[in-house]
Amino acid sequence: MLLFYILFIAYIFAINFYAFMLIKSLKAKEEVAPSSKLFDGKLALTGILGGAIAIYVSMFIYKYRLSNLFLMIAMPLLAVLNIFLFISMFRFRFFIF
Repeated sequence: MLLFYILFIAYIFAINFYAFMLIKSLKAKEEVAPSSKLFDGKLALTGILGGAIAIYVSMFIYKYRLSNLFLMIAMPLLAVLNIFLFISMFRFRFFIF
């Protein structure tokens, strides 16, 4: 069970690191050519998989605004949902039925 906790924590850190680096690369590409419609799907998938917290925080750090209004509203909601699921999974020891 301890190994499962360690793997889950590593997954949380990895997906949030990927999300942070994704926003960083989007900001760099936006400065060169302002066209970020391609990465909206990647951002949505990364947020659903658990990286919404890092996306939301890195949007403030890099002063990045999403072009899609749906994602601007969905990222804070997904961040709250991710935090709730992470806490509930650790609290109930991954036995959520």
